[in-house]
Amino acid sequence: MTDASAMRVDAHNHVWQLERGDYGWLTPDLAPIYRDFTLDNLRPELIEAKVGATVLVQAAPTIAETEYLLQVARASEGIVRGVVGWVDLAAAQAVPTLTRLARDPLLKSIRPMLHDLSDPEWILRPDVERGLSALPRLGLRFDALVKPAQLPALLRMLERHPDLQLVIDHGAKPPIAAAGWQPWADLIAAVAGHARVHCKLSGLVTEAAEGWTIDALRPYVDHLLACFGAQRLLWGSDWPVVELRGGYSRWIAATVALLGGLGEDDRAAIMGGNARRFYGLA
Repeated sequence: MTDASAMRVDAHNHVWQLERGDYGWLTPDLAPIYRDFTLDNLRPELIEAKVGATVLVQAAPTIAETEYLLQVARASEGIVRGVVGWVDLAAAQAVPTLTRLARDPLLKSIRPMLHDLSDPEWILRPDVERGLSALPRLGLRFDALVKPAQLPALLRMLERHPDLQLVIDHGAKPPIAAAGWQPWADLIAAVAGHARVHCKLSGLVTEAAEGWTIDALRPYVDHLLACFGAQRLLWGSDWPVVELRGGYSRWIAATVALLGGLGEDDRAAIMGGNARRFYGLA
């Protein structure tokens, strides 16, 4: 295994500046993360965790957010290898907007904030179909930010768009704090039945209770491994949101423990190789 193939990649993190004013979900009651977070804040975490590259993910549903992240990525001196942006796929100008943004090779994927939408079948709307259909021909992927309630519609969408490359963010947010299992377990298994679908091993600790343990996470991680295999899971920190549940170093240490039964090649795939392949990172 070469050093490049073994390099860790954080497939899911954020930066934000509160003064930009488009983070509707980010409120003062989330005190540990209600402040600006920049790459300068992230770099020490990356160094400690031996992470060599990252993927920045949108945290606001605006074109301005996408353009901001692309600007941050271009100025990152190679740390940020890709951006997951936002475009309103239902907008009349969705395809021209996607076409313009996709000219930047750092844009890798589009992420509607599906779990915040009142309609769990929004992704099936006819006006969204045009934007979804444009993604593969523009070389863009789809990040699905979903909870279990959105998975039935996502399954129908996958049937309609057989060329769309898709990754589930945060394991589809299983109800870990409540020790819930169904319908999440069967639905995520059904989604994994589509061989082109990947899944992020990220965001799980914020679905767990405060004071979470590795044993509390293990059934959910084991199920994701059983469903997707080691070649379709992408590790991500979900920094700085992970600061709400123990921080970057605690989550990566938990991940190492949870994946301890895998072989070296499988661990390296989850911790970096799969993200490079799925997102086409340089």
